[in-house]
Amino acid sequence: MTVTAAAALPAQLAAVSQELVEARERLAALCRTLDERGWLRRPASGGWSVGQIVTHLNTTSEHYIPLIDDAIRKGRALGLRARAGRFRRGLVGWALLRMLEPPYRIKTSTSPSFEPAAGAAMADTLEQFDYLQQELLARVDMAAGLDLEKLAVTSPFSTRISYNLYVAFAVLAAHQRRHLWQAERTRQQRD
Repeated sequence: MTVTAAAALPAQLAAVSQELVEARERLAALCRTLDERGWLRRPASGGWSVGQIVTHLNTTSEHYIPLIDDAIRKGRALGLRARAGRFRRGLVGWALLRMLEPPYRIKTSTSPSFEPAAGAAMADTLEQFDYLQQELLARVDMAAGLDLEKLAVTSPFSTRISYNLYVAFAVLAAHQRRHLWQAERTRQQRD
């Protein structure tokens, strides 16, 4: 993504866009220190390997993208134009974002459909991550100009939770920060 494109976004979307770019750079830096064996090695204390963490992030993006697409289509069909001011997170968004930010205070388990399989090759998984980050960045751009507060997204993790489209983008970025922090700690535990 170019600086020009990010500058044209509202400040909150530009921040999300920058966070997605930084996640990509952070993962690339981490993976430069790993070989295939290190990628697949799980920590002695339990938990996921770096490869499983990235696979989980990919699965999460794959589940969110169609939900985001539906919200954007709905917003365009209804002509929901952005208004001046900041997008609000609401109570649910605030709580989710607070819970996700690393270092996290509460360890949570994920839904079975988001549990990563072991053994995915590093190059293929990283290529998929890069592709999905580009897809997410494109959706941030496509959402610009819409009233993201009026577009609801149901969490792919729990159908009982929904939030606005801005929160969906922010949650994705925070979720990536959380798990990249976890991956970095997993890498450090092996050194």
